[in-house]
Amino acid sequence: MDMSSIMSAQVSQLQQTVSLSVMKMAQATQAAGAMVMLQDFANASAQAQAQAPHPTLGKQIDISV
Repeated sequence: MDMSSIMSAQVSQLQQTVSLSVMKMAQATQAAGAMVMLQDFANASAQAQAQAPHPTLGKQIDISV
């Protein structure tokens, strides 16, 4: 084996390692973003339920003359 084939194999292995590392970092970032999004959704849902108007209030009007 000559020097260029050894270097080529090492460069190929390095590229694969870097690619895997970048993919894992992107996956972790997406997972963190998903967790934040789900937490925000839960908070917004809780606030919407707390501020929701009464379900039957205002549907009937009592008029006395």
